[in-house]
Amino acid sequence: MEKIIRQHEPMTRGSPSDDDQHPVSAEVQRLRLFSRIAQTVAGDFDLEDLVQSVTDAATQASGGKFGAFFYNQIDDQGEIYSLYTLSGVSRSHFAGFPMPRNTAVFAPTFGGTEVVRSEDIRADPRFGHNSPYFGMPKGHLPVVSYLAVPVISRKGAVHGGLFIAHDQPAVFDEEAEEVVQAIAAHAAIAIDNAALIADARKEAELREVAQHASAKLAAIVESSEDAIVSKSLDGTIMSWNESAQRLFGYTADEVIGRPITLLIPEDRLHEEDEILARIRAGERIEHFETVRRRKDGSPLDVSLSVSPIRDETGNVIGASKIARDIGERVEAQSRQRLLMREMDHRIKNLFALVGGLVAMSARGAESVDQLALALRERLAALAQAHSLTMPLETDESSPSRASLADLLRAILAPYRSSQAIDVVKTGEEVMVEGQMLNSLALLFHEYATNAAKYGALSTSSGMLKIDVQRYGNAVHVAWVEQGGPPIREAPARSGFGNKLEAASLMSLGATVSKSWYADGLSLVLTIPVPPPELSA
Repeated sequence: MEKIIRQHEPMTRGSPSDDDQHPVSAEVQRLRLFSRIAQTVAGDFDLEDLVQSVTDAATQASGGKFGAFFYNQIDDQGEIYSLYTLSGVSRSHFAGFPMPRNTAVFAPTFGGTEVVRSEDIRADPRFGHNSPYFGMPKGHLPVVSYLAVPVISRKGAVHGGLFIAHDQPAVFDEEAEEVVQAIAAHAAIAIDNAALIADARKEAELREVAQHASAKLAAIVESSEDAIVSKSLDGTIMSWNESAQRLFGYTADEVIGRPITLLIPEDRLHEEDEILARIRAGERIEHFETVRRRKDGSPLDVSLSVSPIRDETGNVIGASKIARDIGERVEAQSRQRLLMREMDHRIKNLFALVGGLVAMSARGAESVDQLALALRERLAALAQAHSLTMPLETDESSPSRASLADLLRAILAPYRSSQAIDVVKTGEEVMVEGQMLNSLALLFHEYATNAAKYGALSTSSGMLKIDVQRYGNAVHVAWVEQGGPPIREAPARSGFGNKLEAASLMSLGATVSKSWYADGLSLVLTIPVPPPELSA
């Protein structure tokens, strides 16, 4: 602490006063002096002003010419006594020499053990033996008489010393010593009180800062979008912000004072013991993803960050928990995993289906070109069916399925430019997906291929009409060809096409009935489908 030297006008003992015109006893003057000192120390809590008043009073009352108060300061290198204030001398007189040190002469004062009173300091056997001056420093005031009184606090700590001096010998007697001691006692009490008040003011300032910080923190906690909860080390909920109410459904009144396990599902109660153990050890837990429970009992995916709460001494007394809702992210990850499994399943099915097509086509083909053509056509049909199951680029949430009527239109699209083709949907839409979609695509492709080779689509005048209608848990597809080549009898084919048709019908659990006429074919395909509420 840096102390400032303050310059005051000397208090002279010969100035005119009421006492000079109306002489009073020395005892009355002394009482009046102590009264003024008592009033001063009782009302002045500015430390510098207080000590200045005490120094002036001690110098005047003792008959001294010079007075000073030195305040003890001790640093890491040793004892340092800093000048606090002066009386009876200007600042310039002290500028050229150091302040008193804890030498043999003044050690009793600075140590608080006794008063030092000297009629002639130069004659004191303890004087002049300390380096670097070995006596009065050059430029020092012409001090001869000395009176040095320790100023001791109520707790026994030495505040410093009152040093009264004169340039004449034998100025201070026992009475002067008693007066300065009494003033020093008043000064000690005043300094103690000033220190207490300074501490109280500092504490009040710190309390105000803490209150502002606490209010600011409370505002941040209340406005946070995350749930913020504090709990004791036994798991009791101590605080609960508005976001916690929105997230978990409980109001603060419903949960404060209750155990945090209220929010934890039974199969995850062990997590709380582990969290509290780590908090007691002073650890911080970051982004712990788990499941908690709302007031209505529904599960809640959350990410928790938990920090220890410490008291003034650093001991862990509780925990602060921040809970963030990660339900949307967890759901998105779940959908992504489901999509990946579906893609894997589809790819495996397509590979298996293509492998079967290659094997069956190889057995029924009469040439490499015929095999290549058949495979290209059937794979094209599969590609068309697959494209119907993919979501649109503008709508990633579109389901991986298609209507039966759209599937038929896609399969017959290559023939529409030159043939009369009509696909009619009667009643509600029938949706198909997955393996069912692939099997139907191959089956319809086979019927369309046969119609293009041997039936109505092989002539310019041929017509094809398809009617799709649902009856309960089954769909009927009526496939009617007219205007094709003359048919004398039902064809007796048993090649790859028949095998593919049989395999597709088996995978679908479907049945087909066929009737041939002179210029065409009529078949009815019956396909079992889930109830509308399951397929919607």
